Amino acid sequence: MSGYTFEEITRSKPERSLVVGLKKRGGRNARGKITVRHRGGGHKRRYRLIDFKRNKFDVAGSVESIEYDPNRSARIALVSYSDGEKRYIIAPMGLQVGDNIMSTKEGQVEIKVGNTMPLIKMPLGTLVHNIELQPGRGGQMVRAAGTSAQLMAKDHPQYVTLRLPSGEQRYVPHECLATIGQVGNQEHGNVKLGKAGRKRHLGIRPTVRGSAMTPRDHPHGGGEGRSPVGMAAPKTPWGKVALGKRTRRNKRTDNLIFRRRSKKRR
Repeated sequence: MSGYTFEEITRSKPERSLVVGLKKRGGRNARGKITVRHRGGGHKRRYRLIDFKRNKFDVAGSVESIEYDPNRSARIALVSYSDGEKRYIIAPMGLQVGDNIMSTKEGQVEIKVGNTMPLIKMPLGTLVHNIELQPGRGGQMVRAAGTSAQLMAKDHPQYVTLRLPSGEQRYVPHECLATIGQVGNQEHGNVKLGKAGRKRHLGIRPTVRGSAMTPRDHPHGGGEGRSPVGMAAPKTPWGKVALGKRTRRNKRTDNLIFRRRSKKRR
């Protein structure tokens, strides 16, 4: 699969009041130094303001359109609320134009795609996305195309257990909000860009193999002809292990992880 069909898109231009400018940085920090390699160029974008908090409580909303967002893999839905306000949300799979959705914190709403409520009020086995890690902070987990988490248990007095897309199972405070359903555009992972030009349109610059560099530029560099890596494990340009190395350093929340994600084999 080399492209999208865009069958679900119902509107080509974004809502003007929900769009702001987006300045390109080309992987550079405030001092102008490149801190993230292989970034630059790409098509000009405007940023869509997404409602990750879903804090429009107990006000009915109707889906006006499903739109493309260049800043994320998921599609977005324009929701018009009964008081006249409009907001963008991440479009879950199955959400259609004309559908009614609602968000609640204290009350109770129907268990259907697009509705938002605290995790403790959902039945076991529910698929959710746009999940808060701290109450009121807004959804931070499970926002990419085709992803979903599953509610596994509610037997803890303060937390519920979620199974994340990585396979990890972790505790999340039960008053945190989440949206019901799986994120749409699930075919995103099957797309093959097909040519270098499509990478450049996305703002991704070319990557040079370490083995094609000199020893001062990369640990894999040097040697005569196509020489092997010559070390126990592939390294990054800075000498760190490149593949399979665990990099998690957040000990503060280690006790909330019930089961680690599986270690993927190379």
